[in-house]
Amino acid sequence: MRPQSPAPLTVHAVDETIPHRPRIELRGAQGETVHIAVIDRDIFRVALYPDSTPRLDRTWIVSGTDPAPLEGRPRDERLALSPHSQREEPFTVHHEPGALELGNGDVLLHVDLTTFSLSWYAGDPQPFAADLPLDAYSYDAAGRSVSHSLHHRPDEHYYGFGETAGAFDKAGVRLRMSPRDALGYNAETTDPLYKHFPFYITSVPRQRLFYGLLYDNVSETTFDMGKEIDYTRRARHRTWRAEDGDLDYYLIIGRGHLFPVLHNLARLTGFPALPPRWSLGYLGSTMTYTEAPDAQAQLARFAHLCAQHDIPCDGFHLSSGYTTDADGRRMVFTWNRSRVPDPAAMVTHFHDHGIQVIPNVKPHLLGAHPLYDEAAAAGIFIKTPTGIPARSPFWSGGAGTTEPGSLIDFTHPAGFAWWKAHITSALLAYGMDAIWNDNNEFQLTDDAALCDGFGSPINLGQMRPIQTLLMARASYQALAEHAPAQRPFLVSRSGCIGIQRYAQTWSGDNATSWHSLKWNIPMGLSLSVSGQPNTGHDVGGFYGDAPDPELFVRWVQNGIFHPRFCIHSWHTDGSVNEPWMYPEVLPHIRDAIQLRYRLIPYLYHLLVESHRFGTPILRPLVYAFPDDARVRGESFDFMCGGDLLVASIFEPGARTRTVYLPQGTRWCDFYTGTWYDGGQTVTVAAPLERSPLFARDGALIPLGKVMQHTNAEPDDTRTLMLFASQPIIQAYAWAEESPALTPHQAGLECSVTADDARIDVHVTGGLRNRWRQIELVLPPSDQRPVPKAAPLPDWAIWGSLRRRFRLEMQPVFD
Repeated sequence: MRPQSPAPLTVHAVDETIPHRPRIELRGAQGETVHIAVIDRDIFRVALYPDSTPRLDRTWIVSGTDPAPLEGRPRDERLALSPHSQREEPFTVHHEPGALELGNGDVLLHVDLTTFSLSWYAGDPQPFAADLPLDAYSYDAAGRSVSHSLHHRPDEHYYGFGETAGAFDKAGVRLRMSPRDALGYNAETTDPLYKHFPFYITSVPRQRLFYGLLYDNVSETTFDMGKEIDYTRRARHRTWRAEDGDLDYYLIIGRGHLFPVLHNLARLTGFPALPPRWSLGYLGSTMTYTEAPDAQAQLARFAHLCAQHDIPCDGFHLSSGYTTDADGRRMVFTWNRSRVPDPAAMVTHFHDHGIQVIPNVKPHLLGAHPLYDEAAAAGIFIKTPTGIPARSPFWSGGAGTTEPGSLIDFTHPAGFAWWKAHITSALLAYGMDAIWNDNNEFQLTDDAALCDGFGSPINLGQMRPIQTLLMARASYQALAEHAPAQRPFLVSRSGCIGIQRYAQTWSGDNATSWHSLKWNIPMGLSLSVSGQPNTGHDVGGFYGDAPDPELFVRWVQNGIFHPRFCIHSWHTDGSVNEPWMYPEVLPHIRDAIQLRYRLIPYLYHLLVESHRFGTPILRPLVYAFPDDARVRGESFDFMCGGDLLVASIFEPGARTRTVYLPQGTRWCDFYTGTWYDGGQTVTVAAPLERSPLFARDGALIPLGKVMQHTNAEPDDTRTLMLFASQPIIQAYAWAEESPALTPHQAGLECSVTADDARIDVHVTGGLRNRWRQIELVLPPSDQRPVPKAAPLPDWAIWGSLRRRFRLEMQPVFD
């Protein structure tokens, strides 16, 4: 790279027609243009166009209030964001020789026009963010790469980056974003992985401030977060670099907490989709069934075994073996009638057992595909610069087997429509309930291949993750149009920021090991604070030998707290991850899955909260306790929502666990009722039947019934687990799904005194007459008398909670 800087800069135009949203245009020494704009009170945009105009004049990532148009939103168009409740002060622009300042009393941006470096201030004499004084913004004079460098300070922490390996805090790390099919990856070290999320959050503890940097560029990217030392630059630095496109980023300020950063990120890139409630159930999956000659019989057997072993289940992923031809090659949108003679009957059998069906689809057609010539004639493949379908090797069947094929171009209107039509006719017409977008990293090897770009061709090097995003949009639209009364459910392996608007995701084809169980935890947390909260991992491990019984139990106990709870596998020893695979530990597996089903009301509330506000569901401890210095680098213990601290077991033979309990609250052992003060490390029991779980003081956890599936019987009772170490009077509210499939709010006021416990329930109209009974449960260590007592059902995990009272439902309507 031959770096070139646009400095020095001159002021070309200042637009202050909207006092709260000024925009500034600068010109560089070689004709470059720089745009600086206030997007909202705490959101700012900086863009450098080396060629004076954007290399890619549209964005699909930054959508604002409305979804980005299918053909992309003009990059420099003013954004319309969802309403913001905070007050706003007008910004003023002050220009003097060699410098420019933009501020409103809360935030000040200083621009050095001589070197083109920016410094950001927020009520402190020291900047919270500062570019390097030289070559902060540079581009390759002979090529297409662009870069941005800031100071790296030793007390800063860096969170996010989407799905990435290693510790949660990425200080001192270099990582790449270039989506790959990373079968059997090392969850601690493999780089890159499946996704492209060019976003991270910097923690500045000395100022109690967080800020996010979102780079609107999905070309191949490298982040160096202080790993490199270059004395010629006179300072430790961190650098973002993309191999093509423009330098276009948004800086998002959060004072004292990560929430404002993530909320504003969602306002920019879209709030997460709200999936159907059944998606919170156990989702079964394995490649082995559909690879079998008698696949339909194997699939039917799974549904029977769930009932036989008393394992609740709400969904099953139909792996791609159902599409194979006589040679075992994957042919998307076709059916292997030898393996699955009657697809409609197969779906009906699953539905009769309360299980929804989620078929696998892939965006490439192998050269031998029966629809290949049709698609080529329609011009809907990504093409070479000479205009013919671009071809590359794609996975075709067995381990390591590939064949040449071509990728559907989702930036071609006909390609987008073709995909939707075949989703409907080949899958939804048989009664399928959801779609599983897989193998969608768009790993065609030629960066110069051309995407139609909706009539304005764009090289693939700038568009791979956007193709994945548009594939998700096409599948989502097909589901929505086929069943408009249902909420679509879509799963996508690859993706970029923006995919949350359409899909749930997971961490791809992990390896079966204790190591994966442990290091998948910070991977999920990183994705959760990057705008994609609906995530999970293949429980039990996808690739390798089968997990041993202990590892399988611990993985299930970890997985039940993730938004996506799916047991999946393709083991080299021919085994299948199934809940009943080890009879000796089946009771522990069953207890964990039943706890998952009891937690569905709590988890559904978190999904609704995420959909409305962009909040994560899996929360790093620093999210909940930003002022506790001891949790700023914590990678393995996490919060499920705001009230449950999960301390997973990821070492064989462990029967105790040492846990740091964050300061600022007290903590109750979920199972024993023992109370602990925060700010200390404790050692607690971790018998094989359970992993440590703690509830925050004042928490109220709504629980449902254990059912064979989420619609097996009326959902007409709630158990409210209250954890209060001292007398309180507190209001609670949580979201419930109404019969019309829209979330409504249930609320109550809970009063716990030295003498008793009482609740008054308030329910909105959509939930009238929903429940016949509310139960309040106190932990066993709580000796305050209650109005009524009765033994709990004989479930092992609840057996120690002996005292409760029942409140016959007398709702007070708002």
